[in-house]
Amino acid sequence: MAEWERLTTGKPAALMSPPGAGEIESKLAGLTGCERVLLGPSTLHLFWDLFGMLGARDVNLFLDAGAYPIARWGVERAAARGRPVRVFPRHDARALEEAVAASGGRPPVVVADGFCPGCGTAAPLRAYLECVEKRGGLVVFDDTQALGIFGQSPGIWAPYGSGGGGSLRLAGIGCRAPVVLVSSMAKAFGAPLALLGGGARLVGQFERDSATRMHCSPPSAAAIGAAAHALDSNGRWGDFWRWRLAQRVSSLRRGLACFGLLGARGLFPVQPLHLPANVSAAKVHRRLIDCGVRTVLHRGNPGDARISLVITACHRFSEIDHAVECLAEAVDREPQAARKGAKGNGKPIAAFRKSDPGRLWEFGGDGV
Repeated sequence: MAEWERLTTGKPAALMSPPGAGEIESKLAGLTGCERVLLGPSTLHLFWDLFGMLGARDVNLFLDAGAYPIARWGVERAAARGRPVRVFPRHDARALEEAVAASGGRPPVVVADGFCPGCGTAAPLRAYLECVEKRGGLVVFDDTQALGIFGQSPGIWAPYGSGGGGSLRLAGIGCRAPVVLVSSMAKAFGAPLALLGGGARLVGQFERDSATRMHCSPPSAAAIGAAAHALDSNGRWGDFWRWRLAQRVSSLRRGLACFGLLGARGLFPVQPLHLPANVSAAKVHRRLIDCGVRTVLHRGNPGDARISLVITACHRFSEIDHAVECLAEAVDREPQAARKGAKGNGKPIAAFRKSDPGRLWEFGGDGV
């Protein structure tokens, strides 16, 4: 990272843009396909301001049921200002069309995530746009999961696509589309700040009306330096690292498939597990920690916790093999009755490992 003289300017962004922010914003606009981008300290700051602005308009809000909580908090702010909010099933463009048609003549604002890690699918942004464009509406989406991973023109040598520009690049949506992209850079790019992108006119209005740009601290020089380093690395090596990442995720998926534990489609690096019925996710999580394997334990309804594995391009294949073997052993320790319905109709999972010795899940092609 480049050096800096001061961690902060001591001034809000409304009075003075942090040094280096303008260059990062310009690069992000080119990367994501937006006309203009503004930086912010977090997606919470950006969604708070954005929905405060939209809440002052005469619009109807339509919330994709799979939207991330921070976007929902912004929608709640607009709802508190009297804007009607309707929730439609995740990624269901037909249900959205029906809800919009039945809602009256106000312009619709659709709120969604660009990509859903839990189901391994991208939101149908083009279908959402077709629904709102003819009614003078807007699509607002959180692209935190996709930015830095997905890009344009996926293929066998670039399973995620090239560039890492996120959902707009993946869907081939132009910069003049009525969309607002809000994304953290803390996932694929590892930089603790966020961005808001879209048409130049709307972003300019956001810049003028933003309350957090006046009353909150802007991103620090360290965060901007981290973003600059990440974008430079992405331009030099990003497609290579994404290719490495796809290899490792494919290796994990092959291992999970051998034991009937594969829980989602696609090569996204957050891979939820499909545990056999009545197997305790919390117990499996604790057993994996004892093996040196850290997993993400998702809170759900009582008795409905879930586990995900997160893969990075720096993981070694031996580490992935170790994680899969520990997982199989952790599940195999559950009572026999708890595993009914798993691969083999209750047959101990370890038996599948023993029946096919050696490395079971070498990467080849585009994986499972």
